[in-house]
Amino acid sequence: MQLMERVKGILLKPRETWAAIDGEPADTARLFTGYLMILAAIPAVCGFIGMSLIGMGGFGFSMRVPVLAGLANMAVSYVLSLVGVYVLALVINALAPTFGGTQNQGQALKVAVYASTAAMLGGVFSLLPALAILGLVAALYSLYLLYLGLPLLMRSPAARAVPYTAVVVVVAIVLGIVIAAIGSLFMPHGPAMWGSAGGPAVVIDTPRGQVTLDTAKLEEAGKKMEEAARRMEQAHKSGDTQQMTEAAGQAMAAAMGGAKHQTVGVDALKAALPAKLGSLERTSYEVHDGAATGLPTSQAEAEYGNGDKVVRISVVDAGAFGQLAQLAGMVQGERESDGIVEKTWQENGRTLHHSYAKDGSQAELRAVLKNGVVVTVEAENLPLKDVQGFMGQIDLAALENLPRKDKS
Repeated sequence: MQLMERVKGILLKPRETWAAIDGEPADTARLFTGYLMILAAIPAVCGFIGMSLIGMGGFGFSMRVPVLAGLANMAVSYVLSLVGVYVLALVINALAPTFGGTQNQGQALKVAVYASTAAMLGGVFSLLPALAILGLVAALYSLYLLYLGLPLLMRSPAARAVPYTAVVVVVAIVLGIVIAAIGSLFMPHGPAMWGSAGGPAVVIDTPRGQVTLDTAKLEEAGKKMEEAARRMEQAHKSGDTQQMTEAAGQAMAAAMGGAKHQTVGVDALKAALPAKLGSLERTSYEVHDGAATGLPTSQAEAEYGNGDKVVRISVVDAGAFGQLAQLAGMVQGERESDGIVEKTWQENGRTLHHSYAKDGSQAELRAVLKNGVVVTVEAENLPLKDVQGFMGQIDLAALENLPRKDKS
């Protein structure tokens, strides 16, 4: 198999190519070294060039990520993308019996690797950060590739193909959140083993508990996805890329509806924000509820200031998805570069991460609580010890015990 021939085949003739892939031996080493490891370098390297060498901005303003930080992020994102594809294959294989398919880890790995082709190639848009949104279009085409290949390789009945695809898409979204959380710490770790359980819901087991996907809602979402799938099929036959993109977007929206949208209420998060931090008065606050857009998120943030001293506090909950942020607790360590000191550690079942500039210009402390709520305190022109004191004014234990409300 030649790399470019396979890439062109899976993108331009996906049905025929999936049929050929189905009959090929599942060679894990060949799939990774001869295909995935090459394609995964595209978004990692292009992202580094775009953010650290080209930069982003407009109207006379530009910003670049420091080169060393960009190199670290490139290495981490590259490794985690490989890990993410492997973990997704584990989930695809584990869910197969739930949707009438046959478990086969080799086949599942082929699905995960080849379906990611369009998304990986879309990483080239990261060369120009202003065009990075176009990478989403490529990612949506990967959803279509997944829809075509999943039932064929995993032997799932046609009637169950749409909900099976919906569940895998939701899991892929979860994986993206987890990878972003871990990648932000610039310290990668090995893959986490996820599984599933039968019953009225699909359950993903993590080291910190379980995330449940409601199959009843997935069935409802599946009906919407079925219509979107028909549109993708028609668009594919006619070669209408715009219609295919729109249909893929509808499928993504339907897939998001398959997760239990439960988050802590924004009023409760707002109440956790102190009215004052020492001598610093609260100058503003904002709350955001994702219910209006169908996203399982809620957030409250506030800013405090006195002259050049500024502190920002944010409290964010992403519901069941946010609980997977605790996977970042598997990553612990320290680093120092360009006068910035960082450390990640575990304490009382929480994941803590701090970073500060030795010149005292900035400091940050982040706490990922046991239930996945993330609390961040950022400060300008204040030392880390003050930031730690500000975090102490927030009742973290109370946040961990707040109930989540259904946003569906």
